[in-house]
Amino acid sequence: MANYTAADIKALRESTGAGMLDVKKALDEADGDQAKATEILRVKGLKGVTKREGRTTSNGLVAAKAEGGVGTLVEVLCETDFVAKGEKFIALADQVLAQAVDTQAADADALLASTLADGKTVKELLDDANATIGEKIEVKRVARLEGPTVVSYLHKTSPDLPAQIGVLVATEGGDDTVARDIAMHIAAFSPTVLTREEVDAETVENERRVAEATAKEEGKPEAALPKIVEGRVNGYFKDNVLLEQPFAKEPKKTVAKVAEEAGATVKAFARFRVGA
Repeated sequence: MANYTAADIKALRESTGAGMLDVKKALDEADGDQAKATEILRVKGLKGVTKREGRTTSNGLVAAKAEGGVGTLVEVLCETDFVAKGEKFIALADQVLAQAVDTQAADADALLASTLADGKTVKELLDDANATIGEKIEVKRVARLEGPTVVSYLHKTSPDLPAQIGVLVATEGGDDTVARDIAMHIAAFSPTVLTREEVDAETVENERRVAEATAKEEGKPEAALPKIVEGRVNGYFKDNVLLEQPFAKEPKKTVAKVAEEAGATVKAFARFRVGA
């Protein structure tokens, strides 16, 4: 039977800031000895992890890998840009990306629960880094795409920082050049969906209501309202739907038209911007 009480667990959590499970493991290993359990937590790099859980992670980086028709994109966050551009954090993000690729993780929960070669989970790896680096570090998002062709594109918003925007694009037909051009377009113009059918009906209806109310406020003729509303809703689609956006390199053509002329079909995309 464990040689400690609930009060001992509470006291150790309060004194070290470590999580419940880690505290229990340390007390088990120390046979209830508070001082020894504290040392165990310190050695394992877990001291202070819980204290940082409420902090804001608005900095970090995105990392990506695409080859063989599979692309993986991860967003790893920290608290400050100082840490974000540090070698330790960048190396950690590379390790996280490699694990996401190896395990075919498609979301953050699956990646965090996956086990590394040394027996640690990715969550435990981040906890250790959290304690070592001294900031809250988390994997915010993970995306995985498959297709005949998948390319990745990373963009730096500042030369002093690692990539802050990452894109994956899956295409069928065409070549890597058009796929990469579309990826660069996505990085710059931040579409939210591939086709207008992916915009939920409630959002479209709300856009119609706003467009109609705005037109009435502007004093537009009642007879002209349907056409005005339709035009403004289409404007919303052009802003948010990838295939309907004017292409960055040729604004007179849509992304869909550029892809078609290149013999390509855009099947899917993912875009992460740090903290967004």
